[in-house]
Amino acid sequence: MQPRITFVTLGVADMVRARAFYERLGFKASSKSTESVTFFDAGGIVLGLYGRAALAEDAQVSDGAAGFSGIALAHNVGSDPEVDSVLAEAVAAGAKLLKPGQKVFWGGYSGYFADPDGHIWEVAHNPFLPLCADGRPQLPE
Repeated sequence: MQPRITFVTLGVADMVRARAFYERLGFKASSKSTESVTFFDAGGIVLGLYGRAALAEDAQVSDGAAGFSGIALAHNVGSDPEVDSVLAEAVAAGAKLLKPGQKVFWGGYSGYFADPDGHIWEVAHNPFLPLCADGRPQLPE
């Protein structure tokens, strides 16, 4: 397997609500989106929205109660003030603020929000991990 991620698909309870939330954050839906699935370009990978029950059925797993899934999506930015700005933008779009931006143990600055379906996003400034001009992190070799 070539090590890469091409898609992140989020199971959502209400497609219209979820799509509108991500569009308020600036994501642009692809023309290939339908009533049952939405595709967004997320800077080189695709962020997909799909019905939660249908996604669980497709993976042949139980659709348990929503809660911490052990996964957090991340959006890195270039400064501490940008963290606060993105968190405020997410809250204005309908997110729930889980943790306001603050200095963290590893030497950076981060905060968390949850989208309307409870998917957790970290917004972080990592001064030890520079970002390319297009916002992608530059990992050392």
